[in-house]
Amino acid sequence: MKKLRAGVIGAGYLGQFHAEKYAGLPNVELAGIVEKDPVRGEQIARKLNTEAFTDLSRFLDKVDVVSIVVPTILHHEIAKQVIEAGVHVLLEKPMTVTMEQADELIALASRKNIVLQVGHIERFNPAITVIQPLLRSPRYLQAERSAPFTVRCTDVNVVLDLMIHDLDIVSALSGSTPLKVSAAGSSIITREIDAVMARIVFANGCVADVTASRISDEKKRLLRIFDGDTLYTADYQTQKAFVSRRGPGDVPEFVTTEIATERRDTLREEITAFISCVEHTSRPTVSGIEGRNALALARLITHSIENSIAEFVPFT
Repeated sequence: MKKLRAGVIGAGYLGQFHAEKYAGLPNVELAGIVEKDPVRGEQIARKLNTEAFTDLSRFLDKVDVVSIVVPTILHHEIAKQVIEAGVHVLLEKPMTVTMEQADELIALASRKNIVLQVGHIERFNPAITVIQPLLRSPRYLQAERSAPFTVRCTDVNVVLDLMIHDLDIVSALSGSTPLKVSAAGSSIITREIDAVMARIVFANGCVADVTASRISDEKKRLLRIFDGDTLYTADYQTQKAFVSRRGPGDVPEFVTTEIATERRDTLREEITAFISCVEHTSRPTVSGIEGRNALALARLITHSIENSIAEFVPFT
């Protein structure tokens, strides 16, 4: 099979890693990168034995697939140009700024028969992939995500920066669609929301409590799933998973055992899945529709906090 020609638009902190993964895949040729900083672009291009561009129009006829890893405000503009050129897209999260932009990209990709995948990388974490097929009917999910403050990624609030990962995950695992949302949060260091907690009630009665903070003194990525009399715990950082069940005896207590997982490079898994979808003309696990749904939840949570809405808000 002929190698797919891959490229990366935006060779910043995360974009460089995308380029490295493409360069390491046997069925892919890293055909180039687009970086507005010509010095950085040339440095990375030399390192990965590829070509650097500053002009997107000169780049698009040299690639079949691209990762778009630029500030969120540019996602719609660049993704639209790439899709119109007939190039398949892995678009980093959050998908777009507005719902209208997301809808336009989904419709355009459908008309052009283009694979549009959104970069919700936690879907490929072994701690999640090993638990998901074991679930029967989750009734309560608890997600906690925190990180020390860093200037990087402060172009969006913590809901769009960190929490959106868990909004996508709990939606996928609930087995239902969101019904209503309540949220509270605060701006502490930046002008945007830095810490947030949200409760999501799904149409099937499942409830998810999701918290996120980017001003924590520690990094934490945990998900707990209560499924009947069983508790599953996923630690995204260690990629470990655990199952807890009620033990013998009159006093209720959980007995916890570890579920075997194999540590993996989740970004490589995500990109490999994207390439496979292009090669086999199949639907991504996280298509534009899933990316849009996570964005819709994130925007509703943001709206509730910014407008000091204390009660539940219906999800529409």
